[in-house]
Amino acid sequence: MSFAISATINGVKRDIALSDPRETLLDLLRERLGLTGAKKGCDRGQCGACTVIVDGRRVDSCLVLAATLDGADILTIEGLARSEALHPMQAAFVANDALQCGFCTPGQIMSAVAFLQEGGDWRDVERIKEGLSGNLCRCGAYAGIVEAVQQAGRELDSRKDAA
Repeated sequence: MSFAISATINGVKRDIALSDPRETLLDLLRERLGLTGAKKGCDRGQCGACTVIVDGRRVDSCLVLAATLDGADILTIEGLARSEALHPMQAAFVANDALQCGFCTPGQIMSAVAFLQEGGDWRDVERIKEGLSGNLCRCGAYAGIVEAVQQAGRELDSRKDAA
């Protein structure tokens, strides 16, 4: 049995034929669409390496069935930067050495972006830690990650104030 969904992925509307109703969003992105930024870590929704933003909310893409996403707006790490300019969160991760091996970094960045979009307080270290607690870093780059969220939060807030 085959059926189709239509979704906007990184700003591009796509019509996608699904042959397996059990196909996850993560497998669709990585295996069929070549968007390999979201990583398959635990494949159980426990590590956050596969975090993407769907309709403005962060999700563990390994737990979401692609068939449920007809009409959805999906943002992955590949769609975060604009042209050659990194998103402020991406630039802050680089500037603050908020990564080591890099495996968790796309999920960490997407979760941090969503945290700020959800109104998370970048000024409060404990709120940042709580807000990103679903994303694990095996290398322990947490101090740099918190600093990156704070830097990006400051920059994004200053852009709002200037507008």
